[in-house]
Amino acid sequence: MDIGFIGLGVMGAPMAGHLISSGHKVRLYSRSGPPAGLLGEGHACVNPSEVARVSEIVILMVPDTPDVENALFAEKGVAAGLSKGKIVVDMSSISPIATKQFATQIEALGCDYVDAPVSGGEVGAKAATLSIMVGATEKAFARVKPIFELLGKNITHVGGVGDGQTAKVANQIIVALTIEAVAEGLLFAAKAGADPAKVRSALMGGFASSRILEVHGERMIKRTFAPGFRIELHRKDLNLALSSAAALGVSLPNTAMAQELFNSCAARGGAAWDHSAMVRALELMANFEIAKG
Repeated sequence: MDIGFIGLGVMGAPMAGHLISSGHKVRLYSRSGPPAGLLGEGHACVNPSEVARVSEIVILMVPDTPDVENALFAEKGVAAGLSKGKIVVDMSSISPIATKQFATQIEALGCDYVDAPVSGGEVGAKAATLSIMVGATEKAFARVKPIFELLGKNITHVGGVGDGQTAKVANQIIVALTIEAVAEGLLFAAKAGADPAKVRSALMGGFASSRILEVHGERMIKRTFAPGFRIELHRKDLNLALSSAAALGVSLPNTAMAQELFNSCAARGGAAWDHSAMVRALELMANFEIAKG
């Protein structure tokens, strides 16, 4: 299959690599140019429009809503190169509201639109174990599912276009609040004089156990805050949550609080820290740092 892949950063490059190694002809585009490791097997294009002209399916993996809009609808964007029957798949994490607007414009060209944001970070992208949350028609989902199976392990057709992005926003809310809960618990334990590593080990055998306690709790104790998933990206996702909630008339008070903790970290130069470093904002308020394990 001829597949176009736009956005070859930390996540996009290994994802495109999996498609290439599976035998697909992959057309590549990135504003900074395709990584050298992909050029031997992939085919570089000069702009998104060219990618769309020579591909059956066009995948986008870019940072934010304006980036998707530009890739799709700029003068030499994807829309300019599409023809009827093609599929546009956005695997970025962007606004559910904007996603539905983009889909309407692409569908007017006789093409299908699929939103399929992912969870699992750089590790999941490299290992092809991403969770993929899909918003699409049944027909479009059936066409792209074999592609997703090369990129991830947990592939869920959530519903119609936009529902994938909605699921991803919900995921990011839950992740942020769980990071905050783990940070508070371990900070409390350490300040009270207990060994936070042993407390974490004890909690892993009980109802408080979680993947975040396992992975990010260890990061907090060992002070390993190299990303991972950067605070600046999680802030972007919580902005999507809060703006969408405002449009829906829904209050998300603890999401707003988690965002303020991320904002505090960013103000201290930590926008590029792993999101587990949210604990640093709480440590600053407590004037106490969890001891190294």
